[in-house]
Amino acid sequence: MSTPSITDEVRTALAENRPVVALESTILSHGLPPGRNREVAARLERVVRGAGAVPATIAVLGGVAKVGLSDAELDRVCDPAGSLVKLSRRDLGAAFALRKDGATTVASTAALAHAAGVGVFATGGLGGVHRGARETWDVSADLDVLATTPVLVVCSGVKSILDVGATLELLETRSVPVLGFGTSAFPAFYRRSSGFDVPWRVDTAAAAAAVVAAHRESVPGTSGVLLANPIPAEFEMDQALHDRLLAEGLAATRDVHGKDVTPALLEHFHRASGGVSLDANEALVVSNALLASQVAVELCG
Repeated sequence: MSTPSITDEVRTALAENRPVVALESTILSHGLPPGRNREVAARLERVVRGAGAVPATIAVLGGVAKVGLSDAELDRVCDPAGSLVKLSRRDLGAAFALRKDGATTVASTAALAHAAGVGVFATGGLGGVHRGARETWDVSADLDVLATTPVLVVCSGVKSILDVGATLELLETRSVPVLGFGTSAFPAFYRRSSGFDVPWRVDTAAAAAAVVAAHRESVPGTSGVLLANPIPAEFEMDQALHDRLLAEGLAATRDVHGKDVTPALLEHFHRASGGVSLDANEALVVSNALLASQVAVELCG
């Protein structure tokens, strides 16, 4: 892959071995409503800077992969009139050649971050094995990219709309280390626990950085590391509300397939929860950006 277009700020930070944190753009263009998405974009970058790191929001604009966005480019990503295409790693070549505007998923953000030399990435939730995957083979590309790309991904586990157990099994099969931050339970996005355990627990950013460093330096292979950070307790969605919304969403999206499933389910959560899920979504991704920044600072120490 050719080197993406990198802002001077990010390029200088990398050259000086200062911490940089990659941020995805799909949450901005497809995960949050207009207006709020731009507010969250700015908040995420402030949180990263406040923790001592440099933010590198990633997107494809005019067929060019951008690592680090200007204010005008963030406006462009968040503008609903822009109709950005949702880009996984497999879609990047087409977007480059056809000069498209696109928002990057976990898979494509991780790939572009690594190509730029950025080793830490914060997002909301990782993609995974979809329910019914035995029949549909619907498995997120995020998992294979994480298995082959040496980037730390900080997230709030996977969304409960997925088959969490199967996702964890596949991560084990692909030799991806999974760490729980301050928890022994694997989180499920809106909920702090999915009911499944994590194989390893760390309680500080320094401990997480030590594991990442040891994995990179001493373990053969090219896999990344997954650091699962539960949603802040005060923003965790009520179990009864969560279960009702999930059941309704699964029923309503029965005929939706592929990469359209998750946005459709999230839209149902946002619409039917009276704003609860939007607050939860913002809180968890901000928490993940803060933790990723703290770990990035430790890795550069």
